[in-house]
Amino acid sequence: MHASRPPFIRALAVNAENEVISILRSTLNLPSTRALTAGTPLLGSVAELDSMAVVSILTALEERFGFAIDDDEVEGRTFESVGTLTRFVQDKLGA
Repeated sequence: MHASRPPFIRALAVNAENEVISILRSTLNLPSTRALTAGTPLLGSVAELDSMAVVSILTALEERFGFAIDDDEVEGRTFESVGTLTRFVQDKLGA
C-alpha cells in the first residue's frame, strides 16, 4: 500500500502546475479564457508553441524554479501536455 503524499508535497505539485500554466500563458500570450489543465495537449496542438517558444518556456522555468535544464533532459514528450511539462518540473524539484 502506498502512503499518500504529505500535504506540503501535494501543495507543491498543485503550485507547480499553476506556475507552469502561468508561464505557458505569459510566454505564449494565451488568453485566460483558454482552458489549460494537466490534460491539455501542447506540442502539435498549440500553434504558438514553436521552437523559440520552447526555449523561452525552459528559460522561464529555470528562472522561476531556480534549477538548470540541460539540453539532453528535454525531449518531445516533455511538451506533450501541460501534465507532462508539470511532471518534468516536479521531477527537477524532487517532488
